[in-house]
Amino acid sequence: MEYILIADDNQDITDILSSYVKKEGYEPLVAVDGKEAVSMFDRFNPSLILLDVMMPYKDGYQVCREIREKSDVPIMLITARGEDFERIMGLDIGADDYIVKPFSPSEVMARVRAILRRTNKTVSDTDKNVLSISTLNINIEEYSLSISGKKIPLTKKEIETMWVLAGNPNKVFTRDNLLDSLWGIDYFGDSRTVDSHIKRLRAKLDKVEHPEWKIKTIWGLGYKFELEEQN
Repeated sequence: MEYILIADDNQDITDILSSYVKKEGYEPLVAVDGKEAVSMFDRFNPSLILLDVMMPYKDGYQVCREIREKSDVPIMLITARGEDFERIMGLDIGADDYIVKPFSPSEVMARVRAILRRTNKTVSDTDKNVLSISTLNINIEEYSLSISGKKIPLTKKEIETMWVLAGNPNKVFTRDNLLDSLWGIDYFGDSRTVDSHIKRLRAKLDKVEHPEWKIKTIWGLGYKFELEEQN
């Protein structure tokens, strides 16, 4: 699984870009401020970053400088301000491209494809079938899951559940969402099926310590794969 990190405090923009990123075969990661953008970069090592300039805590220029000190990952700056000196500054500090709002999502993705072709960061079939986050590794083709290198025996449905949850970190899935995704829209069972399923899954996963992440219950809604904050 390869990621594209989208860092912007405007949800409308992140929703649109996330949709287009998924169509390209990548998994979107969303950060709503500069501090979170740096943290998510360190956790997930994305293939490319779409980085808004004007964000809380740390602006896009600060984020770009910090990441450039440790990585050559492609970075595309996105801003509402299009003055020449700002474009030059962005490129000088290490950005690979610069696009001004309002923009066409199709154009953004065309530029993303061009940048990734230049840097040879393409998604292989193997990468699409493997998800690695912190201590967790899932191979959906082999239907295997391991934590810190230790294989955990799970059913096919349990592997699929983890693939859906962990493939969308911090996203809340309602019970109905999970029923539709994992059992199919024609399933007529009770939503409590999901609760029983998650309970059994947790019991198996908890045989190996994994303090960096957990399946969290969101009371009244459903569940999410939550990454613990690193101190």
